[in-house]
Amino acid sequence: MAKKGNRVQVILECTEHKNSGMPGTSRYITTKNKKNTPDRMELKKFNPILKKMTVHKEIK
Repeated sequence: MAKKGNRVQVILECTEHKNSGMPGTSRYITTKNKKNTPDRMELKKFNPILKKMTVHKEIK
């Protein structure tokens, strides 16, 4: 039986890394409550390839 609720799993991908043209990607998996945050999430997370904190946006 599946869990009921508004919490869904989302993938966050680095925006700076995508534009830099370097190989590889920085992605994180997290959960969010769709009722509280219906729009796309945007968090500052650490990018190990660029070795700095960057903005990660939710992807579909």
